[in-house]
Amino acid sequence: MRRNRWLIALAAVGIHICIGSVYAWSVLTKPVMAAMGLTLSETTWAFSLAILFLGMSAGFLGGFVERIGPSRSGLVSALFFGTGLLGTALAVHMHSSALLYLFYGCIGGIGLGTGYITPVSTLVKWFPRHRGFATGLAIMGFGFAALIAGPVMRWLVDTYGLLENFVILGCVYAVVMIASASYLRPPKKGEIPALIDEVLAQEAALGKKRTVLGPQMTRKEAMHTWKWYALWWVFFTNITCGIGLLAVASPMAQEVIGMTPAQAASLVGIIGIVNGGGRIVWSSISDWIGRGVTYMVFFLFEVFAFHQLSITREGFIFQALVLAIISCYGGGFSCMPAFLSDIFGVRQLASIHGSILTAWGIAGVAGPLILAFMKETTGSYSATLQLFAGMLAVAFVISAVLHWRNEVDKKRYVMEEASKDSISNMAEAH
Repeated sequence: MRRNRWLIALAAVGIHICIGSVYAWSVLTKPVMAAMGLTLSETTWAFSLAILFLGMSAGFLGGFVERIGPSRSGLVSALFFGTGLLGTALAVHMHSSALLYLFYGCIGGIGLGTGYITPVSTLVKWFPRHRGFATGLAIMGFGFAALIAGPVMRWLVDTYGLLENFVILGCVYAVVMIASASYLRPPKKGEIPALIDEVLAQEAALGKKRTVLGPQMTRKEAMHTWKWYALWWVFFTNITCGIGLLAVASPMAQEVIGMTPAQAASLVGIIGIVNGGGRIVWSSISDWIGRGVTYMVFFLFEVFAFHQLSITREGFIFQALVLAIISCYGGGFSCMPAFLSDIFGVRQLASIHGSILTAWGIAGVAGPLILAFMKETTGSYSATLQLFAGMLAVAFVISAVLHWRNEVDKKRYVMEEASKDSISNMAEAH
């Protein structure tokens, strides 16, 4: 049966908007604390473990996802994520923190990781001329998910109860994810104007900024290059600084600029919109200016923004800086798959993307921990924000070197291909 690429995109968003509900965990924090008798830090560990297992499972199961294809890997994700939510209901019923960590953090986290990478390489193949837009479209769903899940969770808890909330969501998300996964598959010849390999060859001949720079690499080959480590570090830095800010946006707004709790909650809601919107906007821009330049823009601006955030006390400027940083944070997620396809090709994109996502798992723990430790040690957020500015300055230098090296490699690759064509033509002439 022929597939429609916009329905493929909708299926990808369907998976991401389900698993992205993890970002609405803060809505459930107090109900879980009250129901299970846990402290704030004990409850927060469930979220931290989910993010950690997201990154680790994406990294270690990337090859598995690549082998079994997007439809089956989507079904695996639905199984683990649905089981995680149903198991969390059991944990609430039994008042067991161990079961909470096992089901929500570990099992649910594996569902998050496999579901996150499942649609990415498929969408790139369906939208080969707009790879940044395609990946941004799917990952946008992950960023926007909290806007839908947060109010729904609040209503379910108030209307039916905390345990019932997890049961209902587990069943609904499983159905949506299974239906979405069933529709996913790579395009066949004739379903789109040109397949990804044909588009990459055309871009290489034209010397475009976002063209793949060499042969289609496997995950093992990519991880043996210095570029993979450079990309891992800039991804880790962007997430560490961004997620650290996300973790304390509400209390920091109240402490630094005197916002009320209600005003701070509104800011957090706007952050969710900007996080999701930044993913599609920046990834689309990257199709135009190139992924390397886009990351350089991210880091250059974030160095300035974090520095200014550490010294400003003016409400409007504070909010503007926070929102701009979060847009770059979201954009960093959506631009990365297309950046990887530019450098390493699409042969094992899901697997390579998964290996890079290990940075997310580690940063999801490191960012909040660094900020909490330095806040307790120094008594303010300023030192941490300055530290983040320094980390981002290093990331800017690395991304600039990476971009320069890519341009050099691209020119050499295009010249080598032209030379091969010339020799081939001469041989045919004789």
